[in-house]
Amino acid sequence: MLTIYGSRSYGGFCDQVGRRDFLKIGGMALGGLALPQLLRLEAAQGGKSQKAIINVFLPGGPPHIDMWDLKPDAPAEIRGEYSPIKTNVPGVEICELFPKLAAMADKFAIIRSLSDSDGDHSAYQCMTGRKKQDQPPAGGWPAMGAWASKLKGSVNPAVPSHVSLMYKVSHRPWGDPGDGGFLGMGHAPFRLVGGKDSGMKADSMVLQDVTLDRLGDRESLRTSLDKFRRQTDKTGAMDGLDEFAQKAMGILTSSALAEALDLSKEDPKFVAKYGVDDPEFERDGAPRMVRNFCIARRLVEAGARVVSMNFIRWDWHGPDGMNFVNSKRDFPLLDAGLSSLLIDLHERGLDKDVSVVVWGEFGRTPRLNNRNSRDHWPQANAAVLAGGGMTTGQVIGATNKYAEHPVERPIKFQEIFATLYAKTGLNLQSREFDLRGRPQYLIEPGTEPIRELM
Repeated sequence: MLTIYGSRSYGGFCDQVGRRDFLKIGGMALGGLALPQLLRLEAAQGGKSQKAIINVFLPGGPPHIDMWDLKPDAPAEIRGEYSPIKTNVPGVEICELFPKLAAMADKFAIIRSLSDSDGDHSAYQCMTGRKKQDQPPAGGWPAMGAWASKLKGSVNPAVPSHVSLMYKVSHRPWGDPGDGGFLGMGHAPFRLVGGKDSGMKADSMVLQDVTLDRLGDRESLRTSLDKFRRQTDKTGAMDGLDEFAQKAMGILTSSALAEALDLSKEDPKFVAKYGVDDPEFERDGAPRMVRNFCIARRLVEAGARVVSMNFIRWDWHGPDGMNFVNSKRDFPLLDAGLSSLLIDLHERGLDKDVSVVVWGEFGRTPRLNNRNSRDHWPQANAAVLAGGGMTTGQVIGATNKYAEHPVERPIKFQEIFATLYAKTGLNLQSREFDLRGRPQYLIEPGTEPIRELM
């Protein structure tokens, strides 16, 4: 068995967690994904297009009315503390705490009328496009990345098609990237990050004496791999590896995945614009690892087709005006991370190929509660979409004067998934068979992509 561990000093993984399940090669799973099995499946797939999706999940229910759908003419107990600011798109306004995004609103589209949020505190609907309350097929619904892995295969054999930067958190549904469902575990996400472990200090985690932040030292890496091969040769273990398992070794020998994760390969001034990571987990949510926006971009450049990530904790209906206290701290982080990602995609010529979606499981109550915060509100939700060659610089849909529910162009999750799949080159009529042999479709029959974005 071969395992890569992280170190606390490594820029991409400062989450105070040991990487005992970070990457294992041999007969073991790769964070739930058997790499040799993945490679067998991907070898049988056609197409090498580098279309990709970055799925940014904001766990906890980000407040749509304070971010993308402000109501400045509403009473104070509804409009809250923030004022809208103009963007570079005439007539479009967003929260004053998003000045960087406001200056580039022509590069994204806002959906203000997401109408069918499940209401469950879970990433499930944002990962699969399905509601948890609906009866799943035998084997379960595949995540977005599982479909892409199955239908499009790999771009780079050394980089899995379906990759997760979803931190494992104590409220588990917020850190669940989904799995392969009835498509099989071979298409489950390759999990690159773990979670906090109160009993684990995140230093001295090594791969044969080489930590992740030293993978750039090719001589040390070569020595480490030679040592691993000698050890396994003595036991005859290497003789039992077929060509796909040996190909799996390419993840290390080519260093393609490790280099994608290594922010030291990036110009420091470009990394700095994303902001500074905060590895602390707040309560039951994800840490403020804002540079994961950069890592996500590097992963799709390396060949990943779908990268999912969870960012911060947005469940803000607690005491003392938590909604506004936390948003003053966290909105600017989203502003920096997302704007930097979109700028990088455009400057690198990836804006036609890489789609980005940013959303949470539901919105927030328009009326403030008695603690000056907002409670759960699945009746209205919002999403931001960018890249993929989509028609951006627009707002789609509208809610009523208090942001309570959509009154214009209601949009469903399935329509957003159809749009992302279409922009990634997937055939929306695709079907596969579940574990009972029943046909299941990529998208619910009759669902169309959002025409305004196409």
